[in-house]
Amino acid sequence: MTDKGVRWLTEADVVDLVDLEDAIEALERGLRWEGEGKAQNVPKALGTWGDGSSMHSLGSMFPEAGYVGFKTWANTKRGAAAVFALFDANNGALLALMEAAGLGQMRTSAISGLASRWLAREDATTMALIGSGLQSMTQVAAVAAVRPLSEVRVFSPTPEKRRAFVEKAKASFGFEVKEAASLEAATEGAAIVTAVTRAREPFIQARHLDKGAHFNAVGAILPANAEFTQDVFDRARVLVVDHLPNVKLASREFRERFGEDEAGWGGVRLLSDVIAKGEQRPADADLTLFKAMGMGISDLSVAVTVYERALEREVGAFVEQAPRRTPRWRTAVTASAA
Repeated sequence: MTDKGVRWLTEADVVDLVDLEDAIEALERGLRWEGEGKAQNVPKALGTWGDGSSMHSLGSMFPEAGYVGFKTWANTKRGAAAVFALFDANNGALLALMEAAGLGQMRTSAISGLASRWLAREDATTMALIGSGLQSMTQVAAVAAVRPLSEVRVFSPTPEKRRAFVEKAKASFGFEVKEAASLEAATEGAAIVTAVTRAREPFIQARHLDKGAHFNAVGAILPANAEFTQDVFDRARVLVVDHLPNVKLASREFRERFGEDEAGWGGVRLLSDVIAKGEQRPADADLTLFKAMGMGISDLSVAVTVYERALEREVGAFVEQAPRRTPRWRTAVTASAA
C-alpha cells in the first residue's frame, strides 16, 4: 500500500480503467486459479426485507496473488449502492475502496460471456436475449465478445421497454438486433439464449430451447424467484454453475430439482473446474446450462485488475488512514481507579 492512504475509486474510475473484454479475461484468470486451488470464495450473506429489498455480501481470496476482498451492497425499488473493499492478503492492510455498481454489472455479464466461450457451440452466431433491463445490454456485449454474433432477438414482456432497448442496441452493435413479439419468436433457432429477468415464476420451458443450444440463466438470484421450468434439466447434458453454495442457498430452480440430497448435486459442475481442466462442450450435447448466482471471485477478479491499473496510471483519490485509537467509555470511574 502506498503511504498516501486508502485509494478511493469512483464509478467513473472503474469503468475508465477496465472494459467488458478486460473483465472476461480477468474472470478467466480468477476462475482458473479457483480450479487450481489458488482462489476461494466466501459464501454469500443475504438478507431480505419489505417489498423485495435485499442486502448482500460476497467475499473471496487470492492469497498467492496477495489480495482478498469483499463486495457489499443493498438493493431496493427506490435505489441501490455497492462498494468493494480490497485488502492486502499478506498484512491485512486496506488497499482500496471502490464504488462497485459498474464493477458488478461487468462481472455479471462477463461470466455469461465466459460461460458461452466454454459451453456454447463454436459456430454459434444467433442469440436470444430474454429481458431488457439494466443488465441486458452488457449481456449481449459479453456474448458478442466470445462469439461472432450475426443476429440477436430480444423479448421482454413490456413492448415499450423492449422496443426502446432494441433501438438502443441497434445503435450500439454492428450485427442485426430484432424485436421478438413472443418468447417463442426470440428463442426459435437461437444457438445461445440468455435470460436476465426478475421473474417470480418460471416461464422458459425446455421446448423453447433449440437442440444444441447453450442457455445462460443469470437472473432470478433470490430464493423466491425462478426463470425456467424443471423440464429444462431433463435435456441439459451439462449443468454448470459459478458457485455451488450460493446456488444451493438461493436458486429456486436448482433447489426444487435437487433438494437436500447431496448425491443429486453430484452432476452439477463448477465453471472454474471446466476451465482449469480445459474441457470442451460435448459434441452431442442437446443442451448446456449455466446458472450464475454471483460469487466473490468474480468481483475480486475485476477489482484486482481495476486496482492494478489505477496504480499504474495513478488514478484515484486517497483517504488518509489515521493511527488507531483506544475506544472511550462514560461509565463511572471505580473508587480504586480514582
